[in-house]
Amino acid sequence: MTDQQLLERIVLNPKVLVGKPIIRGTRLSVEYILNLLAHGATVAEIIEEYEGLSPEDIQACILFASKSLSNTTFMPLGVENI
Repeated sequence: MTDQQLLERIVLNPKVLVGKPIIRGTRLSVEYILNLLAHGATVAEIIEEYEGLSPEDIQACILFASKSLSNTTFMPLGVENI
C-alpha cells in the first residue's frame, strides 16, 4: 500500500472531534491510537477492541504522525547542562 493510500484513511472534519485527525469512518483519533501503542497495546489488541479497524488503519496513524513531525521545527524548551 502506498503512502497516499494509507493517508487517505485519515481525515480531518471540524464537525468530528473538533477537527482532530481521525481514522475514516470512526471517531478514533490518530492521537488516541498512538497513545494506545505508546502504552504497550499491540496492533492485534487494538484491532480486537475496535471492530472494523485494520492493521492498515494503525499504519496510517503512524505514517500521519511521522509526516506531521517531518514538517515541524522544534525549539528547545530549555538548555541542557552537560
